[in-house]
Amino acid sequence: MSDPTSEGSPERRPSAHSGEARVAEPLLSRKYKLALGGIVLLLAVTSRFWGPLLMRRMDYFRVRRVEIVGARYVAPSDILAKLHVDTTASVWDPTSALVARVASHPEIQHVAVHRKLPGTLVIEVTERVPVALVPVSGVLRAYDDRGVALPIDPARVDVDAPVLMERDVVLLRLLSRIKRTMPAFYARVSSVRRTGRYEVILELEKEPVRVMQDVSIERLAEIAPVEEDLARKQLRVAEIDLRFKDQVIARLQ
Repeated sequence: MSDPTSEGSPERRPSAHSGEARVAEPLLSRKYKLALGGIVLLLAVTSRFWGPLLMRRMDYFRVRRVEIVGARYVAPSDILAKLHVDTTASVWDPTSALVARVASHPEIQHVAVHRKLPGTLVIEVTERVPVALVPVSGVLRAYDDRGVALPIDPARVDVDAPVLMERDVVLLRLLSRIKRTMPAFYARVSSVRRTGRYEVILELEKEPVRVMQDVSIERLAEIAPVEEDLARKQLRVAEIDLRFKDQVIARLQ
């Protein structure tokens, strides 16, 4: 048997150079991957800043259509005039100026602008709601709960609201609460007038309801069971009186 350490069989020793290459290569590869991953992450995080700037230059994202959502009393043409947007604009342009221009309309309470790619701007508006019609100089004007006259022409737009004999902020706020929490009852009110410093008449389609100006919504809700009971008994009502605590007085015809 030959001696493995003899000259005929030279001893195999590991190469220091090959071992270093095998170790260094994976280290460099991991560094490159980490660097590339960092660049990708940085681009992803900052894309919301540079992405719109890049896309604003592209004709593909030019504004070709404007959709208006939520407008009932304001004419869409009035909102478009406030927007002042043409086909040279991009959907990626900043929207803050658009919001400010539309919000300057006295009938608009809130504005939001959304993008519908590739070329549509969606303008979502919340209008100030008329709660009563008040006769002013021989014509009816729509008023909101602040006591502010709204730029709505009841002769052009159907405003389903009761008539208030004069501008009265306390009663306008009362009507606003009723409209918000008891829309079915609000729809029955045809007019409102004061009969004293604190006393108010709500004219319904069937009978007047006499209340105090600070009447609560819960108190108004007590009318329904009384009306149902009177209807079952086929009794005709001349007036319902809620002025007295814990009592609903129905005066019959």
